[in-house]
Amino acid sequence: MSDRPLNVLQVCDHLGWEGSRMHGVKRLFGWMIPRFDPARFRVSLVSLRKRDLSEEPLEALGIDITYLERSKFDPRTLRGLLQVIDRRKVDVLHMHGYGATTFGRLAGAMRRLPTILHEHANLTDTPWFQKAADRALAPFTDIAIAVSRSTADFVVHARKLPPSLVKVVYLGVPIDEFSRQYSGEETAAARRELGIGPDDFAVGTITRLHESKGNSYLVEAAQQVVARRPGTRFVLVGEGPLRSDLERQAARLGLGDRFRFAGFQRDAARTLSAFDLSVFPSLWEGTPLTAFEALAMGKPIVATDADGLLDILTDGEDAVIVPRRSPGALADRIVWAIDHPGERARLAAAARVSGRRYDVGLFVRKMERLYELLHEHSRVTGRRGVPGADLSFLTAGTLP
Repeated sequence: MSDRPLNVLQVCDHLGWEGSRMHGVKRLFGWMIPRFDPARFRVSLVSLRKRDLSEEPLEALGIDITYLERSKFDPRTLRGLLQVIDRRKVDVLHMHGYGATTFGRLAGAMRRLPTILHEHANLTDTPWFQKAADRALAPFTDIAIAVSRSTADFVVHARKLPPSLVKVVYLGVPIDEFSRQYSGEETAAARRELGIGPDDFAVGTITRLHESKGNSYLVEAAQQVVARRPGTRFVLVGEGPLRSDLERQAARLGLGDRFRFAGFQRDAARTLSAFDLSVFPSLWEGTPLTAFEALAMGKPIVATDADGLLDILTDGEDAVIVPRRSPGALADRIVWAIDHPGERARLAAAARVSGRRYDVGLFVRKMERLYELLHEHSRVTGRRGVPGADLSFLTAGTLP
């Protein structure tokens, strides 16, 4: 162990998508960084892009952030990152995103620092230039963390890292925040704010309005559900580039006030409390933080068979799973859930139990142990990873 707190630098490409304040990695930083033991770790963050000008900047949480304000391929990014590393006397680099893992591994090689590539995407391929960078930088990658099994496959096959370096480590949410029971009065107030009537059955999702989330299939399914169960109201919470397209689709299908676009909602737990059923119509996922939130809150869930969702949801146990791109199947299971309150209650109870496995506090403890291991080995070997170390704690459900 070091005789001073370890300086850990989190490196990300950016803290949000254009037109959206609900970016998963940004939320993860907001939950994760303040939970590190300050006596043992000084954790700071650098973003390669422009300053976060949203209403919810991470600086408000006391997180130390540096913005390099560089464009995607700006070679000056490396110099700026090295300056931050030297100024902060960084011991470990933890990187999220293509640019972050490219420039970050270059910087790690130059300063002989241990590096963690953390992959959140679940894609099938990368551009040719990223492949070239990943091949060249593989020797300077000490460990890769993937948020799901399919993401691990992506890291191996598309990002060109050996399977021995890749570990699946599930993220989590603040269980204490999302597992508390909301009073009937609190829930009623949250429903009123979302335009949900006291007799409505509320089907909701909190998401980014992006192609991967499959929301157009939810809109189509909603038309079928409302035709069969007119007391159902759908609530789509979130922002993104597809909002206007989805609004036009809902209008074209005659959904009127049965499908509400609620935009950004700051308090996700309060918003979730208003839903009678949580839905995830995703086409592909890493593992969405919103699914961990729904589990922790004990919400009955209908979700698609997107790979990242199947990692954490079990059909018939804590969720109902339907095929992707099938609005008919989605509608049928929503109607089934409406008609079977006893089954909803069973799914909700099981979801709450499953949710306890995904506490962001547990994730932070795992990262603390990993940082210490990487630092200790790097001091002895001059940065060469953790060869032969027991890393089983990364995939364990608990820590001793």
